[in-house]
Amino acid sequence: MASTSPPRRLARLAALAVVGVVAYGLVDAALRFLEPQYSLLRSAESDYGNGAFAWLMDANFLLRGILSLAAATAIAALARPTGTLRLGVGLIVVWAIGSGLLAFFPDDLAGTAATAAGRIHLLLALVAFVAVSVGAVVAAYALRHEPSWRPVVPFLLGLAVVGLLALPLVARPPLRGDVGLFERLFLALELGWLLVASAWAWRVATHEVPERAVDRG
Repeated sequence: MASTSPPRRLARLAALAVVGVVAYGLVDAALRFLEPQYSLLRSAESDYGNGAFAWLMDANFLLRGILSLAAATAIAALARPTGTLRLGVGLIVVWAIGSGLLAFFPDDLAGTAATAAGRIHLLLALVAFVAVSVGAVVAAYALRHEPSWRPVVPFLLGLAVVGLLALPLVARPPLRGDVGLFERLFLALELGWLLVASAWAWRVATHEVPERAVDRG
């Protein structure tokens, strides 16, 4: 029992991350209909944190933090603990913490006076976005040496690189005012990365039972 418990726990964490990504997308879709005054093209996702359903957006931020921590834990435990992997996973953890903290600092709507909470929100979002975009690339690069991860690494690297290239478009969208469009594109890429990585981590935990996890049992 001791030898199988760690892989089962890691599989549950990976499954939690997968379900979390799906749930996050569903909540975002629901907010689109619950708060139709916010534009998908011009309004940042965080603007939902100012309306009647602000509590739902806050819950989604917390969910993003939890699912990202679950994914980071599963990935780190199912591969050799190299310095490169630690760096990549560590940056994903920074994104997770930053995502959760966003729930406590609502952003400032366009055209309104800047507030302390809004400034903190922007800073947290900047740190989180940079961390996950770099962390995904570094983690995917580190996983290329893992036989059990090798089949999915090209896809992870592709998503990570495109996400990194998309990051500047969030701050300076080529189409003036369309910050919401490019922010959502960036989030879709990074959450897609977490979804694929978590799904593969579940596969590794349930089918290949890495020696490192067994040893920990």
